[in-house]
Amino acid sequence: MQYLTVLGATGSIGDSTLDVVSRHPERFSVFALTAHTQIAKLASLCETFKPRYAVVADKPSSLVLAEQLQTVSPDTEVLFGEEGLCQVASHPEVDMVMAAIVGAVGLRPTIAAAEAGKKVLLANKEALVMAGDLFMDAVHQAGATLLPIDSEHNAIFQCLPEGYQTHTRMGVKKVLLTASGGPFRQTPLAELSAMTPEQACAHPNWQMGTKISVDSATMMNKGLELIEACWLFGLTPDDIEVVIHPQSVIHSMVEYIDGSILAQLGNPDMRTPIAHALAWPERIFSGVASLDMIQTARLDFEAPDLERFPCLRLAMDAARIGASGPAVLNAANEVAVEAFLAGELEFTGIAQVVEEVLQHAELPEPASLDVVQACDLAARQAARDIIRERSGKH
Repeated sequence: MQYLTVLGATGSIGDSTLDVVSRHPERFSVFALTAHTQIAKLASLCETFKPRYAVVADKPSSLVLAEQLQTVSPDTEVLFGEEGLCQVASHPEVDMVMAAIVGAVGLRPTIAAAEAGKKVLLANKEALVMAGDLFMDAVHQAGATLLPIDSEHNAIFQCLPEGYQTHTRMGVKKVLLTASGGPFRQTPLAELSAMTPEQACAHPNWQMGTKISVDSATMMNKGLELIEACWLFGLTPDDIEVVIHPQSVIHSMVEYIDGSILAQLGNPDMRTPIAHALAWPERIFSGVASLDMIQTARLDFEAPDLERFPCLRLAMDAARIGASGPAVLNAANEVAVEAFLAGELEFTGIAQVVEEVLQHAELPEPASLDVVQACDLAARQAARDIIRERSGKH
């Protein structure tokens, strides 16, 4: 029996993880579930899975949850805050941690899981974007197992040779990172500034949360994935080619020096990479329907338009700059996306805010988590100031 902590249990990745887990009760047992503010949903999940621990954002929320659990899951202990997240991520009885908290708040508990030598199923890309060097050092020093959950990175992992070593490359020429292009791939450029949060979140292929849906619409998500891929697979930004593939059937590809290109295909359903990582190196049923190649009929590819998707260009720039550039990029983007979703910033303003923050930010080497988080906080404040000035609120 493998004991699992799910960080971010009430999000879309959490839903898919628990769906796969429920199909294999003889293999997996839920040790802990965490959520930010969706208390009622977390209580319902606790009633179903009876975890040892449940973790929420703050003490008031923990009191509310504890009261709700008295009748449905009385043996579940409720914790709160970053300390509680780190505790359930590093607990000695935990075998695996699904790191699916969206945003910078997931950084410390994900690193805590790595430092404890866990099998880390990484869906929180910010841990690598913000602190890639520190995170990978923690993985190597503790002997943790790191398995990517993003469909693209999981596809790359599956297409790499067995025993792939980042320092030898083993014949790998480059990685082709696929992207759907999101809902605005063909929207006239002049109309982009008027796009609404509802339109931005209407992804044509994937069911995702609001923040990641907006990141997909701007293609910042692909830029963050490019940075993540560099750390995961020992690549430089120039080793990675972003390719728009609107059908989202090929999840990514690896090209070898002999001319071979290996691709991983499947229906756009996150249960496939989740099942792969949960059971790795074995394979288990995910609940995903087989891909019908006849019905699929065709696969299209095109180069990304960096005028349409300036966030992708900014992420590529941050990847090349290195140091704390990616952390600043991520922080400014989180604030800008939040403002867009709140109706305080137009869609094209997201990239403009991020670019302005990057242009003026100090970018020290991320020598410690304290340095990373200081850069993160400074970038957030800079982004808020810019947004306030743009709206005329001085």
